[in-house]
Amino acid sequence: MAIDREKFPPLYRTVANNDDGLESHSYVPGGLDVLTSDPLEDAPGANPEQFIGLALSTCLNATLAAIEKKRDLPHTSQVHTIVEMARDRRGLQFYLTAEVKLPGVDAETAAAMVDLAERRCPVAKLLSGSDNVQVKLVQEFTPVTPVDAG
Repeated sequence: MAIDREKFPPLYRTVANNDDGLESHSYVPGGLDVLTSDPLEDAPGANPEQFIGLALSTCLNATLAAIEKKRDLPHTSQVHTIVEMARDRRGLQFYLTAEVKLPGVDAETAAAMVDLAERRCPVAKLLSGSDNVQVKLVQEFTPVTPVDAG
């Protein structure tokens, strides 16, 4: 469902640029400038997989922090997003699994908070139509090991 820009005008606007492809850099004019590289190559730099993982982790945790504050709870939430890239019939796709820990919060309350955060976080809402995206409450984060390219 598209937003009504007249009823809900933008509160913030920026531009994120990449002018030369994957083996270059991505930047925000006057701000962040990040070296980029292919995730399947052993070269320095970040990649789109990392950017989408950071976006989801950061936005979801900021949303959880606001929920914690509203409930007079200390900020204890942590979000780690596992990002995987796989082939499909048309090329490549991502799988994202955002794991959320809420230390010191009982399981029922934590589950309700994660559900609310997922419905309020702008990045989670943007990704919500995809079967390849999961947000789940965990007691411990899943260890992540690299995929052997061999």
